[in-house]
Amino acid sequence: MSSLRIPYHSLSPVAYRAFASAETALEQSTLGRQMILLVFLRISQINGCAFCIDKHARDLLKMGEDWQRVNSLSTWRETAFYSAPERAALAWAEAVTRLENGAVPDAVFEALTTHFSDQEIADLGFASALMNAWNRMAISFRQPVPKSTVIL
Repeated sequence: MSSLRIPYHSLSPVAYRAFASAETALEQSTLGRQMILLVFLRISQINGCAFCIDKHARDLLKMGEDWQRVNSLSTWRETAFYSAPERAALAWAEAVTRLENGAVPDAVFEALTTHFSDQEIADLGFASALMNAWNRMAISFRQPVPKSTVIL
């Protein structure tokens, strides 16, 4: 286990609070906190951010999300645990995170339009961008995962 390289939270408090405010706004959007947290968790899995994976999995479990859905999120395509809107949002989040060939496929975007309003699609875009930014901060500065004594 590594230790935090520098206390980036307190060294750049205005930027940190801006990120946190954006996260709060997104969790209060019409998408709902559960959808946002599923997207956050999936992006964190792709990026390998241990701190964020732990945080968002715990947040989902605390709000009553089913353990099997949280545990199976990395394999969402192989299970029947996720709704069509969740699948569209997860595909979008993955495409935005990976940016294969420097683009997000039109089919991935078009799937969103079946389930979400333009505002919700914009919120999913901001959620994907924000979580990728949070992951890069936590990974690059080696944000440690605190050991929890709470069993969820």
